[in-house]
Amino acid sequence: MSTTITAKDVAALRARTGAGMMDCKKALEENAGDIDAAVEWLRKRGIAKAEKRADRSTSEGLIGSDVRAEGTVGVLVELGCETDFVARNDDFGAVLTQLVEAMATSGADDTAAFLASSIDGRSVDEFVKLVSGKTGEAVAVRRVARIDAGENGQIGVYRHHNGKLATLVGVSASNAAAARHPATLEAAKFVAEHIAAAAPIAIDRDGVPVEKLESEMRIAEDQARQTGKPDPMIEKIAKGKVESFLKEVTLLPQGWVRDPSKTIADVLKEHGKTAGGDLTVTRFVRFQLGVE
Repeated sequence: MSTTITAKDVAALRARTGAGMMDCKKALEENAGDIDAAVEWLRKRGIAKAEKRADRSTSEGLIGSDVRAEGTVGVLVELGCETDFVARNDDFGAVLTQLVEAMATSGADDTAAFLASSIDGRSVDEFVKLVSGKTGEAVAVRRVARIDAGENGQIGVYRHHNGKLATLVGVSASNAAAARHPATLEAAKFVAEHIAAAAPIAIDRDGVPVEKLESEMRIAEDQARQTGKPDPMIEKIAKGKVESFLKEVTLLPQGWVRDPSKTIADVLKEHGKTAGGDLTVTRFVRFQLGVE
């Protein structure tokens, strides 16, 4: 039985790859509607060089952030609505501020737990439903995040001026004195800013899913094979391309956005030397409005 390919499927694949509509339709047909397989199919044929990050969202809202506990705990809250008109309203901003405050004090570390926690004598879920009724359009907490950097850690936070992009990063120092040094906080802020701009998918290669590495290897091997390279060279070429891919998408080897001659690993090393201890990134979170 043939798989029905809808216009919505084609549009979704086009948004991810930037490929033409007919190429996207063909890719979906060849892969029984499986969008991930279709992405790989397009990549292998050079039609899509890489997946595009969806910079435009079909939803509206704002992302709020806060840092507590002497800079060791940070939270993000993404609050969605239907129109930019509502998102820009002062009342909506005030609601987001309340929710960020509640998230910071709740101890919740996922969206379900946060929605079940309390605010103004009711659950956060009930509170948001009341807000929705007042605005006249759907309002929802889409996701939340909490990072606890620990006793010897610092939180770096970045929030774009339009409120539609925010990041948190936990940086840990090898000793208590270094953790409280201004250079450690500066490093955390620099890394948070970099994550917003560069959108890494993991701290280092160990954080990249195995299936993603395997997919990149298959794509690189097929591309090398299509150039007519002899079999003994294909694996070597493919491994080189995967290594280049890892340098582009993982945080530590990325060129720093403020000075590409330095990697993020270099930035941490330099600031750690000033602070008097080794600095490591323990975790980061990047929220872009409507983009998972």
